[in-house]
Amino acid sequence: MISGLDLIKRLKKVGYIATRQKGSHVRLEMYDGKKTIKLTVPLHPQLKKGTLNRIIKDAGLTLEKFQKLK
Repeated sequence: MISGLDLIKRLKKVGYIATRQKGSHVRLEMYDGKKTIKLTVPLHPQLKKGTLNRIIKDAGLTLEKFQKLK
């Protein structure tokens, strides 16, 4: 499993920046040339499988690309 903080670190490697935090949730944004992609990542010690998969998909990454971001 992966924590929310580890997920944020990996997403920053592909260009996402943290724009705000409210409680235990962090908003990340990236402009891809056409639109701004906004993601919300919970700062939980372990993210649920479905939550993690949804964030990876919304970020425009495949599971293989995400795993290479270690």
